[in-house]
Amino acid sequence: MIRVLVVDDSALVRRLVTTSLGLDPEVEVVGIAENGQVALERIEALQPDAVTLDIEMPVLDGLGALAEIRRRHPRLPVIMFSTLTEKGATKTLEALSLGASDFVTKPSNTTSMEASMTSVREQLIPKIKALTAVRRLAAAAAPRVAVSKPTTVRPEVLLVGCSTGGPDALSRVLEDLPAALPVPVLVVQHMPPLFTAMFAERLDRVSPLSVREATDGDVPRAGEVLVAPGGLHLRVTRSAGMVRAVLDDGPAENFCKPAVDTLFRSAAEVYGGAAAALILTGMGQDGLVGCQLLAGKGARILVQDEATSVVWGMPGAVATAGLAHDVLPLESIAGKLVGLLT
Repeated sequence: MIRVLVVDDSALVRRLVTTSLGLDPEVEVVGIAENGQVALERIEALQPDAVTLDIEMPVLDGLGALAEIRRRHPRLPVIMFSTLTEKGATKTLEALSLGASDFVTKPSNTTSMEASMTSVREQLIPKIKALTAVRRLAAAAAPRVAVSKPTTVRPEVLLVGCSTGGPDALSRVLEDLPAALPVPVLVVQHMPPLFTAMFAERLDRVSPLSVREATDGDVPRAGEVLVAPGGLHLRVTRSAGMVRAVLDDGPAENFCKPAVDTLFRSAAEVYGGAAAALILTGMGQDGLVGCQLLAGKGARILVQDEATSVVWGMPGAVATAGLAHDVLPLESIAGKLVGLLT
């Protein structure tokens, strides 16, 4: 059983989350707390496997509680419960920078109880299971040597896909890339609408590169990072020798929108082997099919290693499929990219 502590100042939300989690036979809610101070006490008493943490609470709010949780329990999975508002997005991104493992968005007040439970269950349970999963040590899960060799052509673009743990990992990579990077960077981070625009603004403040949310028709330029907007897929097309970004409102792929595979698949057609793809920490396997297509064209594939990933789902899927040419700790990725791209 995965033992979860639910922290929220709203009795209604506590009941909603507790009931939703209780429907899964592998999850047990071992306690509840109405503020961050009580949460800290109950973490010590109950020793849960994971915590869901509201942001806005009296006595001690979620950000204050998170900072203390990280001091006492650096590896305890903490999933923030956020409102889908500008203020909620700002606080959530701050929580991720403080070490929150991931976040889910609260259902709106107008949503029925049944729909709210479904939303919470579909968002929260997979993340709890992914974050608390025992690391697999079987040989079958070890990275395999890449089955194809990349082309010697210098990449014309850097493609990045990430999910759980991605905001912090991506920030650390972009901080160490030079402003004069000679290629554009296209990013898919699994996030809802509104959050991606604020995430891009936050990245722009810490990176020497220019970072912004992508808009339809953008021309990717060297030294610029375009982040796929939440709720839309990002693709690339080439016409009359000019590459442009296209925003696509098509169906979700891998339960994601934006999806890494959508971007990577289009990039395989547009750039062929003249691309480098990076898969950072994230749950699931979004990006695997795209990496297969890119590797088949001769593109260079890099993934974050298991030891430094919050969840080794997306990078692990690529590595264990034998598609990764480089499996690197987070702190080595930027240096490797600089050598490859410049």
